[in-house]
Amino acid sequence: MAKPQETTAELTREVLEGFTKPQLIDLVMQLWRENAELRARVEELERRLGMDSHNSSKPPSSDGPDAEPRKTKGGGKRRPGAQPGHEGHHRELLPVEKVDKVTGVKPSACEHCGRKLEGQDPQPQRHQVWEIPPIEPYVEEFQLHGLWCPDCGAFTRASLPEGVPAGAFGPRLQATIALLSGVYRLSKRSVEGVLADFFHIPISLGSISACEAAVSAALAQPVHEACQAAQSADVLYADETGWREANSKAWLWVAVTSAATVFMVHAKRGQVAARELLGAFDGVLVSDRWGGYNFYKGLRQWCWAHLRRDFTAFSEYNGEAGAIGEALLAKTDLMFQWWHRVRDGTLKRSTFRHYMWRLRAEVEALLREGTCCGHEKMERSCKRLVKEAKYLWTFVDVEGVEPTNNAAERAVRPGVQWRKGSLGTHSAAGSRFVERIMTAAATCKQHDRNVTEYITQACVARLHGRRAPSLLRVSTETLTQAA
Repeated sequence: MAKPQETTAELTREVLEGFTKPQLIDLVMQLWRENAELRARVEELERRLGMDSHNSSKPPSSDGPDAEPRKTKGGGKRRPGAQPGHEGHHRELLPVEKVDKVTGVKPSACEHCGRKLEGQDPQPQRHQVWEIPPIEPYVEEFQLHGLWCPDCGAFTRASLPEGVPAGAFGPRLQATIALLSGVYRLSKRSVEGVLADFFHIPISLGSISACEAAVSAALAQPVHEACQAAQSADVLYADETGWREANSKAWLWVAVTSAATVFMVHAKRGQVAARELLGAFDGVLVSDRWGGYNFYKGLRQWCWAHLRRDFTAFSEYNGEAGAIGEALLAKTDLMFQWWHRVRDGTLKRSTFRHYMWRLRAEVEALLREGTCCGHEKMERSCKRLVKEAKYLWTFVDVEGVEPTNNAAERAVRPGVQWRKGSLGTHSAAGSRFVERIMTAAATCKQHDRNVTEYITQACVARLHGRRAPSLLRVSTETLTQAA
């Protein structure tokens, strides 16, 4: 009995014998094209299978257990915890006058011979224990008397004093509720539980929403001022991430500047939303290569962290494309080494610019090679980079501009966590609360301000009919140091 492969070969030979030479040539060419298409498809599927946060825009949380671990200093050989030579961090002792209670402890007898000890140690060893006292809510009752006029017989009820909320919850409690839900991202039921367990305050889910609305109204004006300040900045870092509002697709946008960090929930991801975020901004825009920003005609800086991930993906291609990708990746890593030295002061900026002239020429030459490397996707990417190469090098010439968009990506990350926990907002009013509480929290943190105290002050100002304190504060730190 003939083997299956032998039978197949005989049948194939019989079929081919009926073809003319031109027909055979056409058949070979057709099979060659099909084989090339299948090979390209297999390569693309293997590329997709190997995509993670190192070579694509996928977040690190999506990496599987087989993903390449992130590189650490020292080749990943460090032990967990503090390293040798690490300077420990110790809690500083409070001055004695700020301590609530001082208890002196003296030894009663010598631990060696047992003799009774007396006297005073002029410099005792100090040990402080921090504790949270039992918390009981402060409740103030206002008894509004109603009196009859003896002349006209009209009845008059007293009004609440100025600054007293019409509801049952004061400004600090409103601020605390807004922080628990908007900054620490607790669900309303979790907020209800925290208030009951820690503060012994009974509250309904509807009252929590009402407190969020009150805080949102108190923050409206200072957040508007922060948005105007961001749009007037010299450098702005922008990013966006998915959101949902009333079960519809939306986007959470962020703009990070040295003056403020502002958020915006918008139904669109394109130019309409980007124009609203940027307003009259005319400085340097740092972003990824998303097309929604293409309308902006001012100075731009494309994010090199995104580029590095793309070059990593290029380096994993076969043949010439992979070799070009490896070379681009090496040039990118060299650039970052120099840049980190500029930031820590070990390399002069003038020297860095001199180094970058040659590296820029080498990178652009490699990109031009990539436009005809035989890999369709890489060719498209390289053609765009060659066409818009001016957006790669703004950070070299303009001080105060970072080569990456990390400032905006870090700022928007809490929004991603909020979205994953709550799936977005249920109304436009809820989205305004998200914008304002996140803007207030991020800007206060940016300027080392206590966000609880700030939101409390804003709520107090609203109760008294006064203007809320500004979120803006002159800071000696530059965004470069914070990025």
